[in-house]
Amino acid sequence: MILSCQNITKSFGADEIIKDASFHMEEHEKAAVVGINGAGKSTLLKIIMREIDPDAGTVSIAKDKTVGYLAQNQDYGSGNTVYEEVLSAKQPVIKLEQEIRQMEAQMDTVAPDDLGAFMEKYERLMRKFELEDGYSYQSEVSGVLYGLGFTAQEFQKKLKELSGGQRTRVALGRLLAAKPDILLLDEPTNHLDMESIQWLENYLLNYKGAVLIVSHDRYFLDKIVSKVVEIFQHKANSFQGNYTAYAQKKAQIRAAQLHAYYNQQQEIRHQEEVIAKLKSFNREKSVRRAESREKMLEKKERLEKPVDDFTDIHISLKPCITSGNDVMSVEGLAKAFEGQALFHDASFSIFRGERVALIGNNGTGKTTILKIINNMLPADAGAITLGTNVHIGYYDQEHQVLHMEKTLFDEISDAYPNLTNTQIRNVLAAFLFTNDDVFKRIGDLSGGERGRVSLAKLMLSEANFLILDEPTNHLDITSKEILENALVHYEGTVLFVSHDRYFINQVATRILDLHERQLYNYIGNYDYYLEKKEVQRAAAKQDALPAQVLPKAGASTQPDTEASAGGTESWKQRKAMQAKARKLENERIKTESRIEGLEAEIKELEAKMARPDVAVISAKVLELHTQVQEKEAELEMLYERWEELTNE
Repeated sequence: MILSCQNITKSFGADEIIKDASFHMEEHEKAAVVGINGAGKSTLLKIIMREIDPDAGTVSIAKDKTVGYLAQNQDYGSGNTVYEEVLSAKQPVIKLEQEIRQMEAQMDTVAPDDLGAFMEKYERLMRKFELEDGYSYQSEVSGVLYGLGFTAQEFQKKLKELSGGQRTRVALGRLLAAKPDILLLDEPTNHLDMESIQWLENYLLNYKGAVLIVSHDRYFLDKIVSKVVEIFQHKANSFQGNYTAYAQKKAQIRAAQLHAYYNQQQEIRHQEEVIAKLKSFNREKSVRRAESREKMLEKKERLEKPVDDFTDIHISLKPCITSGNDVMSVEGLAKAFEGQALFHDASFSIFRGERVALIGNNGTGKTTILKIINNMLPADAGAITLGTNVHIGYYDQEHQVLHMEKTLFDEISDAYPNLTNTQIRNVLAAFLFTNDDVFKRIGDLSGGERGRVSLAKLMLSEANFLILDEPTNHLDITSKEILENALVHYEGTVLFVSHDRYFINQVATRILDLHERQLYNYIGNYDYYLEKKEVQRAAAKQDALPAQVLPKAGASTQPDTEASAGGTESWKQRKAMQAKARKLENERIKTESRIEGLEAEIKELEAKMARPDVAVISAKVLELHTQVQEKEAELEMLYERWEELTNE
């Protein structure tokens, strides 16, 4: 056992957060902490890190084990670059390397009598250097940064120049490079795009230490964890298995508890009826029997009705009017910023009843497309046509209009006066505003809370075409499930941007993938997209190769009469030039194809070098490094040949 939490209790003022929470973790175990927002998940991690003290209970960590912690927000005062900050996690190895180099420089000057002891120390340091991945620490740092979505140009950026999300990624990179025995990660996927999340999944799956994750990303948890610790109504309950297994077991337990509760209620009613009947006989024996039954009933331990947070809340979305079948057509859309093209010639159509997910890496232009559709940005080229009776409802956290002086309750009731008080409270509860929270002023809310109010208002609107930009940000799992259910049963049309793969999988009927400035279309959910994306991208690249020059169908292959009459030599020269041109073009296409293949092979080799299971084997790292150098040399020759062929 590497970590044990026993009877942890914590309150803030009158608010009880955690009560008698107990769980433990074994070495190499991957576990998740789940619960609604405010349940105490982050508080639990801070207690483990001893950043805050529990009111009661103990945290035990196995002797000589190191702990690394990723908080949700990072504040750097360091003047380091991105690369320097992550490299600083390797300081013990760097110092060891420096000591070895100093010893190597001194070897020629060591006295013969001291040489034996000197060499023994040198060999000991070398063994330690190898055990601590000394030969591969620089490539490992680069691999981690590439995996987390940083480009080579961003390696030299100063931390003070980065956004909050980028700083969190740097902190995560430094933590992964440090390789503590226990990793505590609080929402590690919040600022990662899909490719980076998939890289992190693979990294954590192969991580040798224990990992405890707080996350609302259900797809991520399904891939990684084998235990779920649920904070529910202040208590901690442990479930073996991933998130899906936990959800199924929890549903089974709740069903069994409900069954037992209703059975007991039925038995109680039956006994009460029997007691009333016996008393109605008004005889000494019957009254005594009734009293005996009453005493037995009073002693019976009553089961409480099991409840889940927001179990009975459902949002129903109904458009005010049905749109035409053709909801929107986009033709030849293009946009660039400061000469950097985001996308070009993007064309797609959306039809009534579809739920379309627009996905892609950070910075590819997904939000830009939504803003162009909503006339918030001009397009450089292209046209957007809306169909008949289409009414757009747009969710964008930066541009939703809220009244800062109003309370949450008034914001909803003023916008939708026909709703009852209960309906308003149910809608706000679905977005995590309960009890007296509904009377908070909008101006006193955080940015994330205002986003949730905006989303609640949009869900009540009677639009028939919802355009949503990251609608699940700041929502816990329960609220995501409520929103998923609402969108799945929505009778209108939905276009949304999201990084939440589980949400996409549940909601989307079609996926538009914005990749390398082009849109790729997949008729299906996220699982279907994963299955087909490599095939479709490869096919699209093949289609994009230049066609060879061939005679048109039906064209004559004989020389013209002018060439036959007196220009036979000229005709032969033209034919020879055409043959040479075809040969050069074929060679250029083959060279281009080989360049693409080599680049992919080098990328794959570099990824292998950065893998934790490979990086620890110095011989393997050196072998891979040699292969990379050989392929890069070949690649350089191919680049030169390609330029020659293009010029010719």
